[in-house]
Amino acid sequence: MTGHVFVVGADLRRLVCDDVLVPTDRSLRVTAEWRALLPDDVVTTEDPDGVCLGLGWRDGERVLRVPGGRAGDRGLWLVDTVDEQQRDGEDALRWLVDGARAALAAVARREVPAPVHGRARRLVALPALGTGWGGAAGQRGTLLQRLLPVLREGAAEHGFDVALVLRGPSDLAAAQRVRRAEPDSWDLPRHLAELAADLGERARRGQLAAFVGAGVSAAAGLPTWEQLLDELAGRTGLDDGLRAGLARLPAQDAAALLARELGREELERYVQERFGPGQYALAHALIADLPVQEFVTTNYDPLVELAAADIGRDLAVLPYDEAEPGRPWLLKLHGDAAHPASVVLTREEYLQFGDSRAALAGVLHSLLLTRHVLFVGTSMQDDDLIRIAHQVRTAVQAPGAVPRRRSGTVLALTDDAARARLWERDVQTVAMAPADTPPAEAARLLEVLLDCIGCLSTPPTGYLLDPAYRGMLSEEECTLAAALQQVECAVPGGGTSWAVGEVAALLRRLGSRRSASGQPPPDGASAPRDDRLQDQRAG
Repeated sequence: MTGHVFVVGADLRRLVCDDVLVPTDRSLRVTAEWRALLPDDVVTTEDPDGVCLGLGWRDGERVLRVPGGRAGDRGLWLVDTVDEQQRDGEDALRWLVDGARAALAAVARREVPAPVHGRARRLVALPALGTGWGGAAGQRGTLLQRLLPVLREGAAEHGFDVALVLRGPSDLAAAQRVRRAEPDSWDLPRHLAELAADLGERARRGQLAAFVGAGVSAAAGLPTWEQLLDELAGRTGLDDGLRAGLARLPAQDAAALLARELGREELERYVQERFGPGQYALAHALIADLPVQEFVTTNYDPLVELAAADIGRDLAVLPYDEAEPGRPWLLKLHGDAAHPASVVLTREEYLQFGDSRAALAGVLHSLLLTRHVLFVGTSMQDDDLIRIAHQVRTAVQAPGAVPRRRSGTVLALTDDAARARLWERDVQTVAMAPADTPPAEAARLLEVLLDCIGCLSTPPTGYLLDPAYRGMLSEEECTLAAALQQVECAVPGGGTSWAVGEVAALLRRLGSRRSASGQPPPDGASAPRDDRLQDQRAG
């Protein structure tokens, strides 16, 4: 498989990747939003509008690597995207995409011994270059139509993956429209392409819920269950014999012993620190981008909700936040690192699931009965999941009950016929690759599948009223947009009635800036407020 181009809504500064492209100009000034990635010793001056860097261009150079940096092992690259010659339309766009092509070639020359966190391929992330100071903000649609093929060419030539990171709903909707018109955007086997179409349609209709397991957070550098136990064992001071014996115990019993040795307070402190806020993986962002209102996770970390917040989706985290009508939510089934006393680790805590935590189980029961649940990053071996699936199976097999379809889809990394057969009465299990495929390659294919599902589930109207995308509209769409603009002008500013609120929300979903609250983000995109959840009401 050649390199793949992902389109994802995220904050590029928080996305786990190997290289980041940052737009600048000939004076080497960047917007203030990039300050957290820059090393102090290259910053000469800064103010609220931007940062000036004490570096220098060579003649004709448009790409410059920043030495050092706060980006960890990531390569940080400056790309000149400001057209000082003020070229006309076509030439200006050609100049911008040539800069992207040159940047990918420069990145390819940097040797990377191993991609971040064991990923199968190196990941290069960039924003929509030229849409801020670069002057292309008013023709974003045309730029995306030119930029995406160049990114695909670069990914194929250099063999790495590229993530085009966008913040505004209009930008995402427009980019996904461009990709839907290109049938070769995803190199997926036929059965996975068909699965993506099915799940994308379910998500678009509001029929899909998402379950996120530990495998997703492993891509962000967080430990799996077994790795966590090993890390905790290293802090106990147990002798080698006892540590070897831990591996022979069931995981919950090993956790109970470790909790006794460390003390519950120390264990909670470690979990709170280890699973606190941090960078999220590409899969977190792809999942958070889905037009899904209900998320469930057994993970302790806050990475799903952080990824969602970065595109304007405010998830209520249950049971700690209050659920509100119309607001998407995330259920933390095994506790939250921000509330360390709630974390479930030991056998005794698992046994309490039928008591104090029965209400949480009931939420997942409801989803399995009323939605199609997409399981990502889980092996389906968790005792709680097994118990809940059994209870749902018992309920739907009650006398007189109509036979029903399986209630979910498990995206497994590699083929495991026995486990798929074990769960076949409850969910369909779809393997990304054959059993002998390296896990990292299978995990990457899972990301490509999630990328395809996200594209096919994105409503194709999110840019209809955004003037930056007028060039993408058909004649029929232009007529419709003109009529809606009259409605847009008629909506009273600061209106308080429900009717005004509903119409304003509809206009925001169609890309209206007049109806958007707050200021556009620094890159000139549409305001990062996401009203897609309003579009997912049942029926």
